[in-house]
Amino acid sequence: MKNIVIFASGAGSNAQKIIDHFRNSDKAKVSLIICNKPGAGVLDIAQREGIPAVLIEKEKFFHTDTYVELLKAQHTDLIVLAGFLWKVPANLVAAFPNQIINIHPALLPKFGGKGMYGHFVHEAVIAAGETESGITIHYVNEKYDDGESILQERCAITAEDTPETVARKVQALEHQWFPVIVERILLK
Repeated sequence: MKNIVIFASGAGSNAQKIIDHFRNSDKAKVSLIICNKPGAGVLDIAQREGIPAVLIEKEKFFHTDTYVELLKAQHTDLIVLAGFLWKVPANLVAAFPNQIINIHPALLPKFGGKGMYGHFVHEAVIAAGETESGITIHYVNEKYDDGESILQERCAITAEDTPETVARKVQALEHQWFPVIVERILLK
């Protein structure tokens, strides 16, 4: 059985879709939720689903191997960033090479980097007059939104779209594709 660890900072809708996708699998399961924000919805999901959750401390995350050791003890096969808003430190990337993936709510390399998450991305896409947006699922390296792309899926942007309507289109793509790609990477 392969172990998936999800890192999330918010409501956890992508985490829920991944949990649902692997619920009856005999090949993989979500074995741990890592969160950096007290009160985040993903912690409620973990509790409801009976999945252990760890609320991480910033200083330990960035300046020690505490969480690297925890993840190794957990026999982690894949780390999935699902709305996790901290940059992954180099020691964690080095400990899990090509085993950390992220989903970004835009077509990288456009609209990526520090501060480009959630509504900020969708506002930037609209302000730039883009005719399409979408998702990028990519491997994580030491830089924000810079790792090798695994998949990009697109949605059209019309003159009538708002950041909120773009967010809904992008989230539909996230929910459709993220669990499938997690499975593809784990079981290749």
